[in-house]
Amino acid sequence: MRARDVVITGIGLVSCLGEGSDAHWAALNDESAGPIVDAERFPPYSVHPLPAVDWNQQIPKRGDQRQMETWQRLGVYAAGLALDDAGLKNDEALCASMDMVVAAAGGERDEAVDAQILEASATRNDREVLLNEKLTTDLRPTLFLAQLSNLLAGNISIVHKVTGSSRTFMGEEGAGIAAVETAVARIRSGQSNHMLVGGDFNAENADMLLGYELGGYLHRAPWQPVWQRARSEGGGVVSGSGGAFLVLESREHAEGRGKEPYAKIESVVSARIRRSRDDLVAGISDLLGRLNIPAGEMLALSGASGAHAATTAERAAFDTLPNVALRGFGTRTGHMKEAQFPFAVALAALAMHKGAAYPAFDREVEKPAGAPGRALATTIGYHAFEGAALIARA
Repeated sequence: MRARDVVITGIGLVSCLGEGSDAHWAALNDESAGPIVDAERFPPYSVHPLPAVDWNQQIPKRGDQRQMETWQRLGVYAAGLALDDAGLKNDEALCASMDMVVAAAGGERDEAVDAQILEASATRNDREVLLNEKLTTDLRPTLFLAQLSNLLAGNISIVHKVTGSSRTFMGEEGAGIAAVETAVARIRSGQSNHMLVGGDFNAENADMLLGYELGGYLHRAPWQPVWQRARSEGGGVVSGSGGAFLVLESREHAEGRGKEPYAKIESVVSARIRRSRDDLVAGISDLLGRLNIPAGEMLALSGASGAHAATTAERAAFDTLPNVALRGFGTRTGHMKEAQFPFAVALAALAMHKGAAYPAFDREVEKPAGAPGRALATTIGYHAFEGAALIARA
């Protein structure tokens, strides 16, 4: 069977830079713009916060909004933007037959309840009784159900009527990489004609930051671009709230409904390098080599997190590719875990669609670039999993 072309026909983005592909293209091409960072809420850590979002635009029923936490609303909202962009939002037949692959974490903890339990446990020795009391009052079964990772896909199905097959991946950046890789493979093989794929992350939650910091990954010093954080205090990661969803189609399917694509996904590769044993720079170089990168000027949209070891290794691997102009978009958006790879693919597709490169986000490290013939999208996980995609003009 002949492998089919996979094209991107819809992009839904939300980050500190705004919402939608046009807003992100404009913001990332504004060379005078500084970082949008909140350093006040979670000292000594910073986050790239969400902009003001009118959830009603994509989640019209207030009842649906109330039963979702922020991470679910964010994903449902970004998915709606992608469906709108692809011209599928109001096509009930195509939404009903659309398959979906979602990258999602578990839910957000109720910090107030956690604090109450810890405070009460300091003055009581019958902690088993205490927990049973909380289970019957504050820790409701419905609260636990809302934490399930596949609830994001479920809410997308409910709100946007996307009711084909559904898969959910967990595993931070690796989940986003696996989601895109799986969606592309299914369309290429003929198992699906059109798919919704993506993920999101709410960084503005203390328990999410705690997960990073338990491993010593969070950047502590005043904000720096991702490539320069190895010289600063802390682990290098500045997280960001955001979501990225893509509508992928076979070329024949897109042409059949008269939809012009943004770009074509030529290939997606992934790896799980054993960083404690193997050389990470060599592993990243091998990963990029599997893409058969052509000669000529190329742009690389890197999802580098700023984590010292991973980011230093990625930059070293790209230093061996003089034809590639690197852009670490995490400098502008922060690190968005599950959404990082779909976001990188979306930004690469926008560059192909516009026929232009983004300006340097870090002028000390990133070199100027002309109009690229192809673009790379990469995500080297802050502690595990690696992925890359080659994006071409449609």
